[in-house]
Amino acid sequence: MSSYLFRNVTVWDGINDEAYEGEVLVEGNRIKTVARGANQISSENAAEVIDGHKRFLMPGLVEGHCHLSFVGPTRNQDLGEIPPEEHLLKTCRNATMILNHGFTSCYSAASAKLRIDVVVRQEIEDGYLAGPRYRAAGPEITVTGGLGDERKAHMHAESFGMLADGRDEIRRAVRLCCRENVDNVKFNVSGDEFVGHARAEIVSLSEEELRVGVETAHDWGKRVACHSRAAESVKRAVRAGVDCIYHCDFADEEALDMLESVKHRVIVGPAFGLVHNSVFEGDVVGLTKEVVDRMGLPRKLEHTVATYHEMRKRGMRVVVGGDYGFTITPMGQNARDIGHFVKFFGYTPAEALKCATAVGGDLMGHKGELGVITAGALADILLVDGNPLLDQSVLVGPSKFDMIMKDGSMYRDPRNSAVWRPH
Repeated sequence: MSSYLFRNVTVWDGINDEAYEGEVLVEGNRIKTVARGANQISSENAAEVIDGHKRFLMPGLVEGHCHLSFVGPTRNQDLGEIPPEEHLLKTCRNATMILNHGFTSCYSAASAKLRIDVVVRQEIEDGYLAGPRYRAAGPEITVTGGLGDERKAHMHAESFGMLADGRDEIRRAVRLCCRENVDNVKFNVSGDEFVGHARAEIVSLSEEELRVGVETAHDWGKRVACHSRAAESVKRAVRAGVDCIYHCDFADEEALDMLESVKHRVIVGPAFGLVHNSVFEGDVVGLTKEVVDRMGLPRKLEHTVATYHEMRKRGMRVVVGGDYGFTITPMGQNARDIGHFVKFFGYTPAEALKCATAVGGDLMGHKGELGVITAGALADILLVDGNPLLDQSVLVGPSKFDMIMKDGSMYRDPRNSAVWRPH
């Protein structure tokens, strides 16, 4: 069993707001001891002692709205047109990339094809592929005309959606995903600005369909997430017992009250990166200001900002993850969300970091033992050249990560890394 003693590090534990000078002892895949101050833990307890040179030691990041199989599409239907062989290989590359960007855990918000997530998760768990802890999902279950239905009356088209209409088809779709051994099931309850025939404030999935879907998924022991932008879609998700409700942009007072009443069991996530990049950086991919305005994206951004200011005030548990993986939101930018929470939603840096660590650990199903630096927690640890409490941008891109540890194994060793530059 490997063991490491990290000395001379600045510890941020994912629980408290402030960081402190301390030491951390890892044994196997768990954190054994955390101590404040210097020379508090005997080096006899560790096989290897690592001097952190006052680097920032923190929990590994958790991507709460991850699409590893979104491999740079411009249009939704692009995902359906990629042959499965190429699609799987590109998804594997994304898995390794996101680990190298400090995300040691990812909660899938849907796979573009039924089995891609499951296969990638298993390759990671079996040790053949370097990647994060991964909760795999199936495709987004949607109805005719909903987000993910890219068909035309005269032409079939595949996308990231699994089409199902009515109670029986919804139940069958969930069971199909469960048969293939997913961890998460996702439903598209509302539309989206990127769907011309079903905009964000359209509610496409009936409450009856959602209820039977959630009930079936829970019967199989799966967690349920949903895409809900419209106020009524948020209310349906709460009433149906959904575990994680994404977006909530147009939540009204009643929807916010309902969310607050279930904040002990429901986690939310804005997935802000897509709307942010479309509004402020859309010209990079040919989204002109005229197109962005016509789609109503600035209005949606304003609603999202107002909603998440309110979410913060109400003490909702919120995860980072911004629909990264499209051309407009390249995989690897994921940690930009942390800075967005501070700049747009009014979070303190420590609050935003908790959303990216401890709250994400809750979503992953490891409350109190993932996304935190405490005795007994899983050893997912980053050593950062910089202080994210002062500058969140140091977490964007791999250049500032001197160490990446997942489950007690080093995927970037500070002693061998080319970026290891002791001050």
